Amino acid sequence: MIFREALLTDLAELKRLEQAVVEAERPFNSTIKQQDATYYKIENLINDEDSKLVVADVDNCIVATGYGQIRTSKNSLKHEKHCYLGFMYVAPEYRGQNINKKILDELINWSREHGVHDFYLDVYSENVAAIKAYEKVGFMPSLLEMKLNL
Repeated sequence: MIFREALLTDLAELKRLEQAVVEAERPFNSTIKQQDATYYKIENLINDEDSKLVVADVDNCIVATGYGQIRTSKNSLKHEKHCYLGFMYVAPEYRGQNINKKILDELINWSREHGVHDFYLDVYSENVAAIKAYEKVGFMPSLLEMKLNL
């Protein structure tokens, strides 16, 4: 297994994995569209200098993903910039091998090299397995988003 930055030639495979993320999150959000649901502008994540999209590759097959994107923080916060983490996905047959942690470590190191030391990500409150995985790396719950669907 190798960890590397995503390439535009990976686009079809990354779009397939994006759909795996969508399907994995459907049980946590009934408002996700049944057709044509997408989360990411993958081409931008690959080309943007303030983003890094990392993949885990096994025999030229992408089995895990994750990106970091340096963003401007809210004026109320002490830090001017933070790194938002997303597209965190590991294929089911590769889970439990610390792949997510290795991708997170690479993204955190990249962000720190850019002077960014604060990290945020979103996770559904009912997704206990994901929450536990992020807590193992040191993340703590922060803000709970609430919604009303009428």
